[in-house]
Amino acid sequence: MLRLLDALPEPEVPAPRVVGVDEYATRKGRVYGTVLVDVETRRPVDLLPDREASSLAAWLAKRPGIEVICRDRAPFFAEGATAGAPQATQVADRWHLWHNLGEAAERAVAHHRQCLRVLVPDREGKADELAPSEEKADSPWRSERFANRVRARHATVHALLKAGHSRRSIGRQLNMTHRTVKSLADAAKPEDLFRGQWQYNRTSVLDEYKPYLDERWDEGCTNAWKLWEEIVPLGYRGSYGRVSAYLREKRTSPRPVTAQPPAPRVVTRRILSRPETLTETEQLRLKAILANCPELNALTGHVRSFAQMLTERQGERLPQWLDAVCQDDLPSLHSLAAGKTIARYGTVGKPLPGKCNDCFCPAAEGLVGGDGDAR
Repeated sequence: MLRLLDALPEPEVPAPRVVGVDEYATRKGRVYGTVLVDVETRRPVDLLPDREASSLAAWLAKRPGIEVICRDRAPFFAEGATAGAPQATQVADRWHLWHNLGEAAERAVAHHRQCLRVLVPDREGKADELAPSEEKADSPWRSERFANRVRARHATVHALLKAGHSRRSIGRQLNMTHRTVKSLADAAKPEDLFRGQWQYNRTSVLDEYKPYLDERWDEGCTNAWKLWEEIVPLGYRGSYGRVSAYLREKRTSPRPVTAQPPAPRVVTRRILSRPETLTETEQLRLKAILANCPELNALTGHVRSFAQMLTERQGERLPQWLDAVCQDDLPSLHSLAAGKTIARYGTVGKPLPGKCNDCFCPAAEGLVGGDGDAR
């Protein structure tokens, strides 16, 4: 059957007018190619064996009828699209625009992480009873093997940058993706890179209920099962074992164990979500943070205004949104508004000619989600 199919002539594919460009992996993290899709018919048009700007430019130059190119923020796609189809309008889909805004919002929240402590009750004197263990103070890493590997990669990338190599050249030499090289190059020190499972203060579903557990503990209630039953009606969806483990740590730890401020990523997720999708507890905690930090309150307003532009396709509001962003003390949004991401693509959410409205893929849940790539 495969031989018979292979013997059939290639079908005639009409030249696309609106083309989507994105990358695909034949070996994730190592080998990537370029997929091109006719956005109007939603069918793949061609596959390129690499993601070089020259390959994309050559492919586009053979098809002068292309009017619109829908791509992500990768610099090699920008160079290839500009060189191969200067007559085409370059746009971004809603998913990538929202993803870029989400990254900028998380950086802004991280910059104001001190404002997140409003959710944690102040326990004067408890923090000074016992000093934190030297092991955690000396290193933020769970695994020294992982730490040494990151330090070595960070040092290598910065040494090559000082030697005059470009980031793309470094990626080829070290067999790294553009995103990996960028994260290593942007980090002033390797300790800025630890996150997730390698972090001591990794977030969990119990984090937002720890202040309540701490208050009840101080009131004399130390029964894990009773406390678990109390936080379930408040929205807790985790297991009893997490509650029991947290209280066991409070009993046996040589130093005070109390709730930590919510992680910037958790707060960012609440800012990026539709207000009606948040639980009552999440809404109250977010409201407390915003009341304590004018910058994060302004950030939330800008994010929700941008979300309305995307969902309702009100691209004509973009200039006013950019002006409003520049008036607030939010450097991460300033870099976004200055053209690193948004201004490159032209009007946000503006329906393209013909059937090209389909390139703005609808969100899956709330405001976040929905894979809006060129697929």
